[in-house]
Amino acid sequence: MSKQYDLLVVGGGPGGYVAAIRAAQLGFSVACCESNAYADPKGEPRLGGTCLNVGCIPSKALLHTSHLFEEAEHGFAEQGIAVGTPVIEVGKMLARKNAIVKQLTSGIKGLFKKNKVALLNGHGSFVGRKQADGGDVWQMQVGDDLVEAKQVIVATGSKARHLPGVLVDNEIVCDNVGALDIAAVPKRLAVIGAGVIGLEMGSVWRRLGAEVTILEALPEFLALADVDVAKEAAKVFAKQGLRIILGIEIGDVKVSQKGVSIDYTDKEGGEHRLDADRLIVSIGRIPNTDGLAAEQVGLQLNERGQVEVDAHCRTNLPGVWAVGDVVAGPMLAHKAMEEGVMVAELMAGQAGHCNFDTIPWVIYTSPEIAWVGKTEQQLKAAGIAYKAGKIPFAANGRALGMGDPTGFVKILACAASDRILGVHVIGANASELISEGVVAMEFGAASEDLARICHAHPTLSEVVHEAALACDKRPLHF
Repeated sequence: MSKQYDLLVVGGGPGGYVAAIRAAQLGFSVACCESNAYADPKGEPRLGGTCLNVGCIPSKALLHTSHLFEEAEHGFAEQGIAVGTPVIEVGKMLARKNAIVKQLTSGIKGLFKKNKVALLNGHGSFVGRKQADGGDVWQMQVGDDLVEAKQVIVATGSKARHLPGVLVDNEIVCDNVGALDIAAVPKRLAVIGAGVIGLEMGSVWRRLGAEVTILEALPEFLALADVDVAKEAAKVFAKQGLRIILGIEIGDVKVSQKGVSIDYTDKEGGEHRLDADRLIVSIGRIPNTDGLAAEQVGLQLNERGQVEVDAHCRTNLPGVWAVGDVVAGPMLAHKAMEEGVMVAELMAGQAGHCNFDTIPWVIYTSPEIAWVGKTEQQLKAAGIAYKAGKIPFAANGRALGMGDPTGFVKILACAASDRILGVHVIGANASELISEGVVAMEFGAASEDLARICHAHPTLSEVVHEAALACDKRPLHF
């Protein structure tokens, strides 16, 4: 006898587990299948996907520890705090990171139990569609069991893209998984890819004492970010000692037990060799549809291997949806969560909503980088007349008191309507400050609206307020 549900969610990452919980709250009988144990000692499926287990959460734990280490080494003295030479115990740092991950993965299991979501251990794949008394159902193979569900959400996420011909052993050559578990600070660390993962992991090990070189194929640094933010970030990272080489072409990569040797050509055609003890490959991610049996049932994939969906995450198959990294759009956990909630609510006949124009981006380096909406170069390319307000954190009392006045807030608004088109932050707590921009843009606010809102003093958020005032050339403190 097969197990029967209203909804089966394939994948327990951010998009999947949130969709399962929301659907259960709306009265559906829900199961979620997950097969990845993420090194669980008992081999049990670990919920939370890449983000919680080997991505967002553990990387932030390491970033925080390495930030404190660097502050103790370089920042405390100027504030009159004498602590001596700090020593990093990498084993304890990794153990703390692992404990946080375990706590949160266990927490999701608790949320499933609370909301009566059945957790099924096994890889989910399509078998076919079957006629039933209550309407057609999808038959899915989950491990050794056959499961029937009226609707299916594919939330299988993504996996790291690897360099052709270069074996990732997560010892000498690492992807995002191995980058989080390097057992000792390498003397020399090479990183291929200057995206979010490369910058964050490069920052962690640089702070702890590694000599870090990042090789990037693109000729521009942080091409997705606003040009002013990218320029400021490049300047600050260089000052910190993070070596970033742009416009390169990777040649031979030789790996031995002692380390790696990377041949590359620079943008002027010069040939170079980089030797390092460890290599982190962070050249993007690819959708994970392995073993889904998409072809068997005609689930449509695009040329990039992503599941094709419409604006509401419906696939070409009746009753089948897809969310998160496995579909087009930014591979961000919070984007996946929003899609998961939207789909669950649409299934219930509600007005599910996900505004892809107000999805924030964050890079958790120091300084943090965050933005939402259009960049200045995008507005110029589209021929949209705009005005800009830009205020540095160096003019803010709270930032100075924190000893972290790097960066700025930049607001872009429509020249005709004053409606906010983009908000860009580089500086302390940018990941938190950007939410003010998201809320403002979601409700169609003008820069004048932000300018008229009282912000507590002294706070970093006052820089957002001043930037809004600056859009009308009337800042009060700069």
